[in-house]
Amino acid sequence: MSATPFTEEAARKANIELITESRRGRQAVHDAVVALQANRRSGTANTKTKAEVAFTGAKPWRQKGTGRARAGYKSSPVWTGGGVAFGPKPRSYAKNVPKKVRVLAFRKALSERTLAGDVLTVESFVVAEPKTRQFLELLEKTAGEARNVLVVSNAFDENTCLAARNVGSAQLARAQDVNTEQLLAFDKIILTQDALVTISERLAAK
Repeated sequence: MSATPFTEEAARKANIELITESRRGRQAVHDAVVALQANRRSGTANTKTKAEVAFTGAKPWRQKGTGRARAGYKSSPVWTGGGVAFGPKPRSYAKNVPKKVRVLAFRKALSERTLAGDVLTVESFVVAEPKTRQFLELLEKTAGEARNVLVVSNAFDENTCLAARNVGSAQLARAQDVNTEQLLAFDKIILTQDALVTISERLAAK
């Protein structure tokens, strides 16, 4: 199966408008990627304050006469084992990015990779048997010696998914779900013909 480089002319035929201005969309890409990474954070880090640690409320020693500094409780943040002042608490790190910004970021990322010659197109991407070896051979035929490859299609059959699951250098993504971060993370991107149609529809959506 031979792959064809995805060019500006091919993009026009697929009704995909590429961004050729170097500055346009840069901030959108940054905002979209930061939001994607932030939304994956679990936000479960938790520390105990001086009111939550398991310590007695009694004074460690009397107020006066010992020659030592005054101490009101052992749970003070200045003591070993005491509470944490201003420590993290469970919270959401999610960031909201407007749809138009997400679309602009996706278009910019696809444009940059296309203009750099990193995007290839194939009619389909199918492995006959659920064999890792066959999947690797197919990757080599289409993407050459690229270290990591993103394959985008509308859907993948079971054999292809099974053959790809043990290949850490490749990832399968559905055209309706692929995001800006994925477009930037791989050396080569392989798009099937049906994926081009879906991506065109995504970019045309208002």
